[in-house]
Amino acid sequence: MSLLEQQLNAGQFVITTEIAPPKGVDTSDALETARSLQGMTAVNVTDNQGANMRMTPLAMAALLVRQGIEPVLQLTCRDRNRMALQSDLLGAAALGVENLLMLSGDHPRFGDHPEAKQVFDLDSIQALDTVRVLVDGEDMAGKPLQGSPRFFAGAAVTPEAEPFELMFQKYAKKIQAGARFFQTQAVFDHEKLERFMAEANPLGVPVLLGVLLLKSARMAEFLNRNIPGVRVPQALIDRLAAAPEPLEEGIAIARETVGMARRHCQGVHLMTLGHENRIPDILA
Repeated sequence: MSLLEQQLNAGQFVITTEIAPPKGVDTSDALETARSLQGMTAVNVTDNQGANMRMTPLAMAALLVRQGIEPVLQLTCRDRNRMALQSDLLGAAALGVENLLMLSGDHPRFGDHPEAKQVFDLDSIQALDTVRVLVDGEDMAGKPLQGSPRFFAGAAVTPEAEPFELMFQKYAKKIQAGARFFQTQAVFDHEKLERFMAEANPLGVPVLLGVLLLKSARMAEFLNRNIPGVRVPQALIDRLAAAPEPLEEGIAIARETVGMARRHCQGVHLMTLGHENRIPDILA
């Protein structure tokens, strides 16, 4: 059983963060960053995040396991058909990876290979169901496996998405498909989080609130224009714009969001975008 699963089962407040594999084969910087992360239960390894090509997260997750760092392997449906997805899942299990975050993935048009052909043979709900089938000892074609994997599979949710009813319906379907924890997209609206958690908590699946470090008003405005499901309130943008040191103000906002998570959620997922050294300040 992974440490992430153990702590969530025990009702502990869990803290995760994330790193990106390198765009190349030199993993030294990524591993150094991962080793510097203190107090984290697990570290997500992103999968061609933003549809930008990088090293496979499977290799990076395996390297973290060797270092004694618990990974959460992110896998998207964008780049894999059902055969490739099952192969990568079995490979992950053989390499000691237990935690998963199953995602649909950003469309290639948003990344550095816009001409790439997207796959999307499965969606994120079907990907979760695929994990369940493999854990039960069969592949998707009903053929028995030579040894079954063990996984602790999670999924993503966007509490601020509208219409709320449609978003929550998909959330419930992910639970039915086997999601055992959730990490949210970045949330800044306290009222929308409270509404979501009031509906989510009775379903009994832990939710880790996404906390994104805002570095400037310009960054916040970019998120509002370009990232679906993320909405930075104008009041926060004004705070960042007026601050003599916008990064410090962003850290204060992130700290407030962590406080909100402690009241409503079962943990936080920190997205600090190269400022991992400021995580202690965010958690203070």
